[in-house]
Amino acid sequence: MAKLILNDEEIEIEDGTNIVDSIEEAGVPIGCSNGVCGTCEVEVLEGMANLSELNQEEEDLGMEGNKRLGCQCVINSGTVKMTY
Repeated sequence: MAKLILNDEEIEIEDGTNIVDSIEEAGVPIGCSNGVCGTCEVEVLEGMANLSELNQEEEDLGMEGNKRLGCQCVINSGTVKMTY
């Protein structure tokens, strides 16, 4: 099981799972879930290496550094700490 820490709330997630449902339940606004609106932008504070790589949708919206689209992230394993 992976662990997602979102604004100090700890959420257990199956390894290899897209985090969109978990972060939406925790309060991150999800607009489209397709990676085109950008409303679910999150900042990864720790554990970027535990997430899937940037995909084309994220690159198209200019995500770089520690910014990601919550609807596009898969947590591979380990712990990821983020905020929105």
